Amino acid sequence: MKILLLGSGELGKEFTIAAQRIGQTVIAVDSYENAPAMQVAHDFEVINMLDGDALDKIVAKHQPDFIVPEIEAIRTERFYDYEKQGINVVPSAKASNFTMNRKAIRDLASKELGLKTAKYRYATTAEELQKGVEAVGMPCVVKPLMSSSGKGQSTIKTEEDIEKAWNYAVEGSRGDVVEVIVEAFVKFNSEITLLTVVQNNNPTLFCTPIGHRQERGDYQESWQPARISDKDLYEAQDMSEKVTEALGGAGLFGVEFFLADDGVYFSELSPRPHDTGMVTLAGTQNFNEFELHLRAILSLPIFEITLEKVGASAVILASENSTNPTYSGIEKIASLPKTDFRIFGKPTSRPHRRMAVALVNDTLETPIEEVVEKAKKAASLVTVHS
Repeated sequence: MKILLLGSGELGKEFTIAAQRIGQTVIAVDSYENAPAMQVAHDFEVINMLDGDALDKIVAKHQPDFIVPEIEAIRTERFYDYEKQGINVVPSAKASNFTMNRKAIRDLASKELGLKTAKYRYATTAEELQKGVEAVGMPCVVKPLMSSSGKGQSTIKTEEDIEKAWNYAVEGSRGDVVEVIVEAFVKFNSEITLLTVVQNNNPTLFCTPIGHRQERGDYQESWQPARISDKDLYEAQDMSEKVTEALGGAGLFGVEFFLADDGVYFSELSPRPHDTGMVTLAGTQNFNEFELHLRAILSLPIFEITLEKVGASAVILASENSTNPTYSGIEKIASLPKTDFRIFGKPTSRPHRRMAVALVNDTLETPIEEVVEKAKKAASLVTVHS
């Protein structure tokens, strides 16, 4: 099969490696040359994926069997036409359009499916944001409707924060949508990602929940398994199944939840492998999230997903701008037991950009806190230089 991968970051790179291992052809697409997935793909294209005509041209050129989006900033409305042409958009044109925009997915979850979410409003101006903050109360969280990796996300605690939050959200917005969502702050005890695998001709499966910690709206560490009660797990799985069924298509979805004293809150959904799911590269499962996504796409049956080990991932961030980043400390992290790492191969760096990840696993009896600390210490050994 020929797969057109739209977005070629670190998640796309691991997906491409998984596809290569079972003989698939991948054309990696991004807005810049030498993106991580391009380094391992059969072919690549450099375009602005918000340019619908440019997108149409490469689809016509390569005639893929599958289109697999990996990022948000794509002219996703074109996907409906590609489906009419007989191309399989992963997981579906509807799913891609809804989940690339926080407004569509939040309204689907809250208004159509009745899932529990934080109280929220939308705003297209700083004045509307002011009214939205008054409606949901402070503290609250502001996010662009289209963004990734926490870009443009901030917390409003005082009146003075509102204008700054609006400007930051506009700067961090991807695509041509200038609108934000303002959400009431949920007093949660923890956050989880529930990787949900939707198969074409077999039952929907769930990975063991993944816990994570965020800073600046982007994950810093993730671990598997996350602590969750049977009641909350059942509720999260029920919500995941409802929303993925409404979106349609096959593949792996990263569904995020808040766990609070009063139950489970739906937060967000990605129709593809999730950054927190990189912990599965530590060998925690019988298949990692990229292999699961690929198998579901290709309609290869997945009998079960089993937890084999406990594991944790910790990100390695850049601290400076660079057009030729280098790394030190690799030999230190390589010498640690039950530890691995991935350097993504991004050709440039900037402050807080995720450049690599440390991975640690241990036996199922090992306390998860110990594994998380080992992953954080391993990540601290590696420095990104300009």
